[in-house]
Amino acid sequence: MAKNNQVKVEKGSFEYKGKTYAEYYISGNIRGKDVKIKLAPPDKTDKGGYTVLDIVFGDDSTADFIVEPFEFKNSDGQVITGNRFLVRTVDKETGEVYECAVKPARNSDKTLLAMLMH
Repeated sequence: MAKNNQVKVEKGSFEYKGKTYAEYYISGNIRGKDVKIKLAPPDKTDKGGYTVLDIVFGDDSTADFIVEPFEFKNSDGQVITGNRFLVRTVDKETGEVYECAVKPARNSDKTLLAMLMH
């Protein structure tokens, strides 16, 4: 998938020990295999990150997946580059933008995302 293609994050749900929880993922196809790449808030210990994701999605079941490149110099003068991942929606009535940083939930999700984005 080319980087310019519009990638959507989907909101689904799953049950665990009698409770329903939200999950966030990108559906894709890599070399003929359907994949589901799970996303999570950047800090696993901050459970409030899921509340922020719920607010970003609002009543929608999909949101835009945004890749923002970054670059900075560390204290040794070494240039560090990478990508920051965001989930973003725009309120249809007010035009207000809602967004939240996310990351692949597991190492396998990180690998799949890299494959999908190339």
